[in-house]
Amino acid sequence: MRKCTQAAHLLGAALSLWAAMPGGAAAQGRAGYTDTPMLPGGQWHVHDPARPDPPAGKPQPGVPGAKPKPAPAGAVVLFDGKGFDAWRTLDGKEPGWLLEGDAMRIPPHGAPNGGDIASRRQFGDCDIHVEWQLPPRVPGEERSMNRGNSGVYVMGLFEVQVFDSYGPDYLYADGQAGAVYGQAPPRVDVCRAPGEWQCFDIRFTAPRVREGSVVEPAVITLRHNGVLVQDRVRILGPTQHGALAAYAPNTPTQGPLLLQAHGSQVAFRNIWVRERR
Repeated sequence: MRKCTQAAHLLGAALSLWAAMPGGAAAQGRAGYTDTPMLPGGQWHVHDPARPDPPAGKPQPGVPGAKPKPAPAGAVVLFDGKGFDAWRTLDGKEPGWLLEGDAMRIPPHGAPNGGDIASRRQFGDCDIHVEWQLPPRVPGEERSMNRGNSGVYVMGLFEVQVFDSYGPDYLYADGQAGAVYGQAPPRVDVCRAPGEWQCFDIRFTAPRVREGSVVEPAVITLRHNGVLVQDRVRILGPTQHGALAAYAPNTPTQGPLLLQAHGSQVAFRNIWVRERR
């Protein structure tokens, strides 16, 4: 959650959150903004606190499963627990993330080379599988904006939000787990509890560019824990925080897979990409 490209910079966002209502209703007094631009359709601001939460749903049983399943034939394996050969920091260094069995975990804030990491390989149209695990909740941070906060950036530009949305939600709807951040809340909330493994299965179509201008936007379909939460959503532009996303001239049509370090010790495992030609 934040504006993040390959030249990403950290946001200094800090908000107090007070109360919430069950899924499907808008939380009262929660984090959000009413002075941001309106999203297309003119009903909701970017990060609007009044936008209803997605209704509560149920993850598909056994997805992703206790043990990672092998990547399909032809997939590019980016992480299988054996090291960081497929990854780099944004300044080209060896990642300082922690290896824990078949997973990697974001290190504590300030650890050397502990920031965002990006795949060395770039992708356009593709199918992506990422498994992730929320850390335990810290007493006193139940309403923190940083509760399990991370993100999966397709092409290093378009964020699918990772967040602890299990139970009452204290964050604006377009910032919850499975959201196209700042644009589209998930259709249903199927977030599992901290400590349980979860997965994103993403079908991504890159933007089409002609003579330096985007003629067709990027499109994303997302299954969170086996449940459809984004269905052929047309992405407005590269992810922004507090601003309306839009495409710039000469938008790329390929880019790396980027995993965001936002100060929360989220873990990842079993990451693969299958390119579509």
